[in-house]
Amino acid sequence: MASESEPPVSARGGVIGGLIKTIRPHQWVKNLFVMAPIVFAKNVFQAQSLSRALTAFGVFCLLSGAVYTLNDILDVEADRVHPKKRNRPIASGRVPISLARGFLAVLVLVAFSLSALLFRLPFLGVATAYFVLNVAYSLKLKRIPFIDVMCIAAGFVLRVMGGGFAIDVRVSWYMFACTALLALFLGFGKRRHEISAEHAGKQRKSLESYSAGGLNAALAITGTATVAVYILYTLDPDTRAFFRSDQLWMTTPSVLIGIWRFVQIVRGNPKSESPTQEMLRDGLFVLNLLAWAIVVVVIVYRIRPTAGP
Repeated sequence: MASESEPPVSARGGVIGGLIKTIRPHQWVKNLFVMAPIVFAKNVFQAQSLSRALTAFGVFCLLSGAVYTLNDILDVEADRVHPKKRNRPIASGRVPISLARGFLAVLVLVAFSLSALLFRLPFLGVATAYFVLNVAYSLKLKRIPFIDVMCIAAGFVLRVMGGGFAIDVRVSWYMFACTALLALFLGFGKRRHEISAEHAGKQRKSLESYSAGGLNAALAITGTATVAVYILYTLDPDTRAFFRSDQLWMTTPSVLIGIWRFVQIVRGNPKSESPTQEMLRDGLFVLNLLAWAIVVVVIVYRIRPTAGP
């Protein structure tokens, strides 16, 4: 557990800013997986469905923010020996641990209140499972090699499942499979990035059991499998019939470029705090992601230019 002893509060920024930084808004991009079911169910332009999906996204943002806060409370001593993480608000003393605990309780209370009031029991169950899984991850599972990455993947699958329950649509097994494989790929990439850091074993116990070669192999396997399942999805007769299009396979090059670019980011900047942060700052990665999203929307929603007057 975190020590009650804290360094003097940093003069850089206020407590409110520190609390906002602690819940990692830049990491909420991962919660966009909650929106995947509404996009591929062709309901994104239906106001009620969109409102429910956005609310579900907000619930997962609150829960993930609570998990990040919990992680920073539990890892405060380890973070203080990390060249980057020692500047985090709790580790630096900018946000007192007692305040962080109260903030954590508020985030959880609001998230579950919204889940219970606005959604049916299945969504509440998924939100609960997501939070419990991440608490278990923070307390114990993140120290177990490979189990830690599997927990990350399960979290992404639960996001997609929650998005489906929020708008009452059935999510295809292809979406679950692609999500799980992509999440494993991202998780192994995160570990590959972390073992390059100085004092890696002190920062995360499980890193002592990973090797660069093993993680490179895991990245190659999961990245290839992700692309393969995605291609199968785009070519599946049911997919083509549902979208009334044979063109979804045309988005595959963007998936390949995204996989390749993430690997380059992981290997090319070992001193950064997180590969997720780096990929969101990378112009090529962001441009490719936007291109993929635009082409998917155009194909799925059969958007065509209107004729002139």
